[in-house]
Amino acid sequence: MGILALLIGMYPLLYAFVEEKYTLLGSKAPEILRNTIWRTAFVAHIVFGGTALFIGWRQFGSSFRNKYMGVHRVIGKMYVIAVVISSVCSIYMGFYANGGIVAATGFVILGIIWLVTTLIALISIKNENISRHQQWMTYSYACTFAAVTLRIWLPLLRNITGDPEGSYLAVAWLCWVPNLLAAYLINRKLVEE
Repeated sequence: MGILALLIGMYPLLYAFVEEKYTLLGSKAPEILRNTIWRTAFVAHIVFGGTALFIGWRQFGSSFRNKYMGVHRVIGKMYVIAVVISSVCSIYMGFYANGGIVAATGFVILGIIWLVTTLIALISIKNENISRHQQWMTYSYACTFAAVTLRIWLPLLRNITGDPEGSYLAVAWLCWVPNLLAAYLINRKLVEE
């Protein structure tokens, strides 16, 4: 998980070295690409989302967390700021998703859940409820990790189905719903222990 988070966390660098037509931007309509607000949201989303993905995975190791609590707090603050910026941008961008209402709804809901779970985790730690904080951060990072699962599911479904448009519609949901189910199972197991 950590290796995938690090690799996809560096994904924004792709846009510095690869022509737009070979990236996600190549699938966007010219009027969207000329929209300064959308373009700014896109850059902020991938930079801050990539940052959250890149730094967030390390927060889950209890031995690291217990040994370096100060570092954990600094990374946590950076993670929350990155998620707030990236999730708000993703909600806006979701309305412009390829695939119409089905994909747009999936991505907008993901952005809302990502923002809300992160803010609940933040409020929980401010109230010194460590257990609740950890549970909600697990949900938050499950949403962050959608960046990875999207990049696994999309080529897999395209190759299996031969239907790029249908695959994208499915991935708008598959990239995050199973992640949240996994987070639920992880949290449930931790509560039982």
